[in-house]
Amino acid sequence: MANVVDFSGRPFHFIGIGGIGMSALAYILTKQKLPVSGSDVRLTHITRRLQEAGVQVFWQQEASNLSYFRQSTPAASAPPQNTIPQVICSTAIDQANPEYRAALAMGCPLFHRSDVLASLINRYSSIAVAGTHGKTTTSSMIGHMLLVAGLDPTIVVGGEVASWDGNARLGQGPYLVAEADESDGTLAKLSAAIGVITNIELDHTDHYHTLEDVVQIFQTFQGQCQVLVASWDCQVSQRSLKADLTYSLDSQSGATYYASDISVHAQGTTAVVWERGQRLGSLNLQVLGQHNLSNALAAVAVGRYVGLSFATIAEGLGQFCGARRRFELRGHCGGIQFVDDYAHHPSEIRATLAAAQLRVGSLSLPDCSVEASPGQASRVVAVFQPHRFSRTAALLEDFGQAFEDADQVILADIYSAGEVNTYGISGQQVAEVVASQHSGVVYSPTLEEVQTTLIDSLRPGDLVLFMGAGNLNQIIPQVMDYYGKNESSSLQQAC
Repeated sequence: MANVVDFSGRPFHFIGIGGIGMSALAYILTKQKLPVSGSDVRLTHITRRLQEAGVQVFWQQEASNLSYFRQSTPAASAPPQNTIPQVICSTAIDQANPEYRAALAMGCPLFHRSDVLASLINRYSSIAVAGTHGKTTTSSMIGHMLLVAGLDPTIVVGGEVASWDGNARLGQGPYLVAEADESDGTLAKLSAAIGVITNIELDHTDHYHTLEDVVQIFQTFQGQCQVLVASWDCQVSQRSLKADLTYSLDSQSGATYYASDISVHAQGTTAVVWERGQRLGSLNLQVLGQHNLSNALAAVAVGRYVGLSFATIAEGLGQFCGARRRFELRGHCGGIQFVDDYAHHPSEIRATLAAAQLRVGSLSLPDCSVEASPGQASRVVAVFQPHRFSRTAALLEDFGQAFEDADQVILADIYSAGEVNTYGISGQQVAEVVASQHSGVVYSPTLEEVQTTLIDSLRPGDLVLFMGAGNLNQIIPQVMDYYGKNESSSLQQAC
């Protein structure tokens, strides 16, 4: 692939433009008044946002798509070579893809999406947030904090955030906040003014065989950042990294920033924050769980480094409501809370379920609403769709230990994410391993069976938590609709 991304006006064409990482880059480029086109297989709210921003989106991946700007640009206004697009793809794009093959035949400059991100990072005073878990929330927190501080940042993250109505924002200030993905090794391309590493664990076992492989990619990233901020609650980070600034939930850790007087409750999280032994003040977060307090401490470290007062930092982080699919409350129906979360690694599942337990019983029901039966305890119902055969096989025993905080577990079959199952692993095996540690496990392989199980088993007072990086959350509206109709019927009878 080519080495230099051209931002002077040459068109960009994204193969698979609707992906969360690809769409963020496409949005930034088109907001910079650069010509952008792309292809995808279906209309979504993400592709609609791109169209509204001015991106030409095609709904078939065909060779002719690459000639769009050559056809629409008068010959006298630009030399022909300047209308041959720079073609952007992700690791998910197969070399047999017709647009990819056409790009090779046409001599288009070819870039991985990480090349475009790396080039953008180099154009700003950039803050790149990496880590096995928490990077979307942490980068979103930092972006929101800088926004509230009036620094007008540019933001590229792997989730959607209400503060900027999407996964990307073009600002006019000097800072770019980017989520830095390690999944395919392209993290090694990124060089940021400030790097953040939230934690290091073995994940993405389709690319990494051992934890040491993962450590090496983060060490490479560390060496390319001017300043490194790292969590000192992660033992792997402690023994593997040389951080300039550190943060911890443990006041005895020796970290630069740490928290004390921690209170984690159904309405959020509060703590006192310290900097090198000096009390900065209190932090009051809307987001749940100690893991999100840890993410907030990373943002505190970044904010202080760029010169923000703690009052400004606390204001920004206190306003932050979370990213989409990060413990996202989708609604209340029939006295049941419906929550959508991206958790797909055992550590993420444990953290998310711990946060869910804080919310159980916190739902205040209106008059004449459906209520739990006397003596009926509220429950956390975990619905999980394993993601990728490689990850599921490598972490199978860890998944078995991850559901301790769930009162009931419903397991779907494995979402392949395009992988071939050469591992001999199945959703039934996951269910059996979890059932060896948990008494309330139901295996419902298909989404239709999951939906039927939920309709048969949920009750008022439950919090049902849909977890996974696949398509499990597609059934949430249908299940909510069922309980919403039942709620309306019950209200009419009761009132």
